[in-house]
Amino acid sequence: MATRCQFENSNDVGVFAKLTNAYCLAALGGSENFYSVFEAELSEHIPVVKTSIAGTRLVGRVCVGNKNGLLLPNTTSDQELGHIRNSLPDEVVVQRIDERLSALGNCIACNDYVSLIHPDIDRETEEFVADVLGVEVFKMSIASNVLVGSYCAFTNQGGLVHPHTSVEDLDELSSLLQVPIVAGTVNRGSDVIGAGLVANDWSAFCGLDTTATELSVIESVLKLRDSQPSNIVKEMRASLIDSMV
Repeated sequence: MATRCQFENSNDVGVFAKLTNAYCLAALGGSENFYSVFEAELSEHIPVVKTSIAGTRLVGRVCVGNKNGLLLPNTTSDQELGHIRNSLPDEVVVQRIDERLSALGNCIACNDYVSLIHPDIDRETEEFVADVLGVEVFKMSIASNVLVGSYCAFTNQGGLVHPHTSVEDLDELSSLLQVPIVAGTVNRGSDVIGAGLVANDWSAFCGLDTTATELSVIESVLKLRDSQPSNIVKEMRASLIDSMV
């Protein structure tokens, strides 16, 4: 299910949060409500961790991670690194990396199997992404934008990319990622998908301005409707009726 929320007065939830299948990082700050939205939806399944990274609240834009690992910029303090390591599950590898393009969340997008990265990222960083996150790495741009992390959001179920992505690029991305990909927007027409949306395999959070149509596209491509309790009840009812017939 997709949930609409705000961080203070900003609809860019992807700037202030990082969500994977194994953990969720949320920015420190005055917005307790923002944190509680994530907590209510996720806390039964995964840890929701309040933190800053490199002294900023832009946690979603400066780090990149999946269920296997988390990469942080080298400006992350020892205290922040220790707090994040202690809060995440033991099997998640947390690593600081020295990369010139330090807004890792803008330059790298990944799910649990595949990663798309900025064409100019260092070879060493590419190897870190492959090793720590356990993914196949592809250098790409999306609709001629090199900031792949900003202009797409995808999970192991599906993905949303910049609205100007060509049909050929959509097909190529879909075959690389092995999931359905659609072009779309968030927050009433914003093309910066990575800033307006965070998602994992069973939940998604987007900005408060996201329209019902945008929400419907997000839920259908990320296959979030299948995981809603009401659908499970409907399926059980249908199968009961079938068995009675």
